[in-house]
Amino acid sequence: MNTQALIVVDIQNEYFPQGKLALVGINEAADNAALVIASAREKGHTVIHIRHEMPADAPLFTPGSDGVAINEKVKPVEGEAVVVKHYPNSFRETNLKELLDQQGIKEVTVIGAMSHMCVDATVRAAVDFGYTTTTVHDACATLDLEFNGTKVPAAQAQATIMAAIEFLYGEVIDTQTWIAR
Repeated sequence: MNTQALIVVDIQNEYFPQGKLALVGINEAADNAALVIASAREKGHTVIHIRHEMPADAPLFTPGSDGVAINEKVKPVEGEAVVVKHYPNSFRETNLKELLDQQGIKEVTVIGAMSHMCVDATVRAAVDFGYTTTTVHDACATLDLEFNGTKVPAAQAQATIMAAIEFLYGEVIDTQTWIAR
């Protein structure tokens, strides 16, 4: 039994240039995510897709809109679970943990969007639930941020969140290193 799973977080049309919240480097991250997904399928890992939805009147991730759809680059195949979530943490009020536990999963790899929000929340929750985690940093994307008048370019936000994850929450590697394993 394979005890590894790949969690693909929110690689949805809303984050692409035609969407309402385009991320820096999303096309490159999605291309890398597609490589990781293909490799996970070849290795027999469980692949679970996460899809974020907001309330029907929300301006982003509106149920039934094109923006809420999982991007074509990383579309699920038959038999792969799609978990719909309403919070940054993919485990909160979803059946994600149940799906992982039913399959005896002990290790998870996390990829997706946004690095500083849903990827981070999902990785931290996975560790809290006892899963060993790996994050593939170049299969994740974020955006330029601002706090208290300080602008934080996406590259710095990405580096900061990946450094925080690597500091205590698990391994952070690139796509080619993950595939080579």
